[in-house]
Amino acid sequence: MLKIDVFLNGSRLMTESLAPKRAYESYVEMTQLVLPPHANGLGTAFGGQIMSWIDICAGVAAMRHARQIVVTVSMDDLHFRQGIRIGEVVILKAQVNRAFNTSMEVGVRVQAENPLTGELRRSSSAYLTFVAIDEQGNRVKIPALIPETENQKRRYDEAAERRRIRLERRTIRRNVVHHRHGK
Repeated sequence: MLKIDVFLNGSRLMTESLAPKRAYESYVEMTQLVLPPHANGLGTAFGGQIMSWIDICAGVAAMRHARQIVVTVSMDDLHFRQGIRIGEVVILKAQVNRAFNTSMEVGVRVQAENPLTGELRRSSSAYLTFVAIDEQGNRVKIPALIPETENQKRRYDEAAERRRIRLERRTIRRNVVHHRHGK
């Protein structure tokens, strides 16, 4: 079992193991109240505000899994199904779906809650990719993920397919750029 020292701003936090971790260990639930500064002229939360909260929630989940500094690499498939109005509570739930060598996919589900009635609505969801880095910004290895429930196993398998698609898109983008610039 490999042990590594984790540092934040030059301070040693703890010694962590690269032993596989259970999916539930990365679970995060975060709540926010939509206030007027978070909203547009229609009285619903700005999409960019929701994206920011998604990134924060997913980042905490990624750090809990890796026990390293993590950075966002991408956010895919963000779909806004319903707006969230001023005065409603935003509930964000995130968990690592799968860990690869130095990267991981985190899924985030966003719900709107009417705090007076308790009614919940699904608002949006997204998949984010994070990489773990050291103090110099170099990628570092992260623990593998152990899915235990049927839902975790499904998300684990689906994450591999989404990763394949992301890598394929990256290759296509590179080829387009090379073609445009005559390389």
